[in-house]
Amino acid sequence: MSSEPSAGPVVWIVSGPSGSGKTTLCAALLKDPVWRRRLCKSVSYTTRKLRQGEVEGRDYCHVTKETFLALKKRRAFLEHEKIFGFYYGTPRKILDEAERRGRDVLLSIDVKGATTVRRALKGRARSIFIMPPDQATLLKRLTRRSTETKKEIENRLKRVKIEVLRAKEYDYIVVNKDLQKAVAALKAILAAERQERV
Repeated sequence: MSSEPSAGPVVWIVSGPSGSGKTTLCAALLKDPVWRRRLCKSVSYTTRKLRQGEVEGRDYCHVTKETFLALKKRRAFLEHEKIFGFYYGTPRKILDEAERRGRDVLLSIDVKGATTVRRALKGRARSIFIMPPDQATLLKRLTRRSTETKKEIENRLKRVKIEVLRAKEYDYIVVNKDLQKAVAALKAILAAERQERV
């Protein structure tokens, strides 16, 4: 377990490779009648286009490259990076919002961004890595969502190998083989940590 967090909202970092199901799991947490009152979802900024099924402002804030770089210059991001040619960033303002509302933060980001956030927030961050059950399942999920070309899927699969090796850096690992069991595991982790902080 991590050391006791300092004052302020706890930031729950959820990471995992593309197709691991981290977005679906986070959405399930935010629909739960208990946890939706205890968590603030951090909505990342990105320069990539809106995907089918996504809702502007709920899933991402889509901005131009120029707008993103202007925000970066103003230090508006807690962390930011360029992935597959697009910029992504976590807004700092989510920390103030969570503190004002008396909630923790739910943050879904990649492993590099997670490292930056853990360093910046020290004991205030908890991290959970969502592990896909196997490569075949991951490929099936990526193909089924029909948002990337074959080449883009190949690039994502190469990145998976690098990301999985860094899973050991996280406080917890949840294997998402069965969605309901994975959601239950997430809830159990949050409940146990919350009890620790009482």
